[in-house]
This record gives sequence, structure tokens and C-alpha cells, in this order.
Amino acid sequence: MMGLPRRLVKALTNMGMTDPTPIQKQAIPHAMNGRDVMGLAQTGTGKTAAFGVPLIAQMLEMEARPEPRTVRGLVLAPTRELANQIMENLKGFCEGTQLKTMMIVGGQSINPQIKRMERGVDLLVATPGRLLDLMDRRAVLLHKTTFLVLDEADQMLDMGFIHDLRKIASVLPKERQTMLFSATMPKLMNEIANSYLNSPIRIEVSPPGKAADKVTQEVHFIAKAEKKALLIELLGKHTEERALVFGRTKHGCEKLMKDLVKTGFKAASIHGNKSQGQRDRAIEAFKKGDVTVLVATDVAARGLDIPDVKHVYNYELPNVPDNYVHRIGRTARAGKDGAAIAFCAPDEMGELKDIQKTMKVSIPVASGRPWEAMDEPAKPGKSRGNRGRGQGGRPGNGGGRPGGGGGGEGKPAGAARRRRKPGGAQRAA
Repeated sequence: MMGLPRRLVKALTNMGMTDPTPIQKQAIPHAMNGRDVMGLAQTGTGKTAAFGVPLIAQMLEMEARPEPRTVRGLVLAPTRELANQIMENLKGFCEGTQLKTMMIVGGQSINPQIKRMERGVDLLVATPGRLLDLMDRRAVLLHKTTFLVLDEADQMLDMGFIHDLRKIASVLPKERQTMLFSATMPKLMNEIANSYLNSPIRIEVSPPGKAADKVTQEVHFIAKAEKKALLIELLGKHTEERALVFGRTKHGCEKLMKDLVKTGFKAASIHGNKSQGQRDRAIEAFKKGDVTVLVATDVAARGLDIPDVKHVYNYELPNVPDNYVHRIGRTARAGKDGAAIAFCAPDEMGELKDIQKTMKVSIPVASGRPWEAMDEPAKPGKSRGNRGRGQGGRPGNGGGRPGGGGGGEGKPAGAARRRRKPGGAQRAA
């Protein structure tokens, strides 16, 4: 099987992995030969095995042992959820071998992580912020790290981790193998690629911005004030099927979740204000079916691999178009069908247009009609007129109010045009 060690083949077989996916088929042979790899593939295509399998195979051949506080192979991920998913897979791949794995992420006590690092590890999965915390305390040493993986590198840029990545790169050995995997290729990625990779082989198995083939999409043009009622109506049609609901803000998601619970839905939420334990419990309950509606910020847009999610609701459209692709990629996984439903308020028309431009599609309209271009805010003493009304659709119902729109609390009308720049690194994401 692709020249892999027997122990690794056995572990993969036990996990039901016998036929490689396209990204695995193309990436693994090059990685096994020591080449740097830049892989472009949408979420859910098997990227973890594409870098994990060759990395582990080479480590097994070397039969080296990690020195105290050192790391032989480092995998960086943007969020705790994605790091946890990667860790679960790598543990499975390492079953029956002597390789030691470990994960360090924020939201957990740092002292046990420092203690566990004392003997060194073969494979470390980490979020950039927490890794730097341990490096600052000399609890993690990277001068012996000969394998590096950057997973979902585009999201690390979106979350403002560029400076953290530069710091980490500065202490890594020049002689190493690096693999970078990303679903999209923003301009800043070229800087990352040039800093980290050496003459990489580029592998692309699906065009950036392309949604999974089995996802059906639709959009409702609806005022912000009416969104909750529509969501409750639609959720009520499939109460036993899992649904993910995405919002923009931590506060907004928490409030929406509580409103859904009051209405009778089995709902939970995950966002940056939740502890790691709370987030893990919510995801586990969602996987088991004890919770059928999970309300989340973009912290869950990647890293959640739950095959039975049938519906993804974009209750509020994301500021970054590519995040829409990642959000709806949470459904139609493992060859199954799924539905992606978007709600578009008057001041989210800019976001919707950007999403459709990125995906090169026109999302079918389920209800309402596209909103008119937002007028400029009214000058003192002048009427606001019909600002925020749809073309022949429902009135704006507050959608054009200064606080109305897609999730920005107190955001002025028309603010959708002023795209937010990524902020500082979200270490506790």
C-alpha cells in the first residue's frame, strides 16, 4: 500500500482506510520522497491522512527518539476543534507503534502541558498562540523539528496568526520537510509559502471556493428582525436531524441558542467565550444526537467532522467569502447529501455578492427578492425614506435601522461595504 510500513498499513486498515482519496493519492508519494508539499483541497477531502501518513511513515523508518522538551514533527492548526480532530486521526495512525503524540491548545491548564513536554514528543499538534506560550517558557524546543505541517493555513491568516507563524518559523531548522494545506489561496499565502516551503510540489484537487457537490444551496432575503422566526419555522420541519447554525458574534450566538432552547429545541453553542471543556461537551452531545442544533461562530467552520449534519444555516453571512464555503462544508460529508440555507438581510447584500463571486455561482432564491442597494445614512433633519426595502418583497422591518443587519451589534447601515480586516491573533479561538 503505497510503500508504507506494515504497522501503519494495519492501523489504517483498522480505521477502515483502504482506498486513498485524490489528495492522499497525489500528496503521499511526493511527501514520502521528502518533497515539500502545498496541497489545495476543500474541507472533508482527507487532508489529515495526506500529511499524517507520510510523516508517520518516515518517523517509523528513522526509529529515533525525541530528546527532552523537543518535537520531531509539528502540526499547526488554527482552532482547538481542528487540532482535536487532527489529534484523533494521528493517534489512530500511530496505533501499535512507539510514537508519542501530544496536543497543546489554549483553554486548558498550561502546567500539565509543560509537564508532559518534559520527555519530548514525536508528534505535536498545536495552535500557534499556545505553542508560543510554551516556547516562551522554554517548555518546547523546536531546533530538532524536522517535519512541519501547516493545516488550514488560510484560516490562520484570517485569524491574524501571521506574526505568530513568523516567530515559529524563525526557530525551526532550515533542513526540514514542510507541508502546507489550505482550502483557498489568498495573496498573503504566497509569503507564507515562500517563508516555509522549499521548491514545493503543488497539488490541487478541487478549485478554491468550490462547495461540495452534494450540497444544495438556497437564500432567503429577509429582514434581520424576522430571521429568528424563519429559523424556528425551518428547524421545526426536521427536528430529529442535525443542524448547524452559524452566526457572527459570540454574544449573538449564545442569545440565539438560549432562545431556541426556550422554544423547545435541543440546542447548544460553541464560540470563543466557551471553555474548551464546554466546547468539547457540546460537540460530543451533537455527535451523539443529544443535541440536534449547534449554534456556532466561525470557530466551527472548520475542524468539525460529523457525517450526519444534514442542514447548515447561515443565520448571518460571514465577512470573509471563503468562510461560507467552509461553513457549508460541514454538511454533505462522506458522500452524503446536505442542505445549506442562507439568510440575507438588507445590509448583507455586499457579503452575498462577494460569496457568489468567489464561488462563481448564483445561489437559488428560496423566498423574498434581492434587496435594493442601501442608501447612504440620512442626514440630520432628512427622511430615511424606503431605505432597506426589498424589491417587491417584505418591508425592511428594521433591517435598515442603524443596528440592523448581519450580526454586527450597533453596526451602521451599509457597513457591509466596509470589509473588516482580520484582527489580532485569537489565541483562545
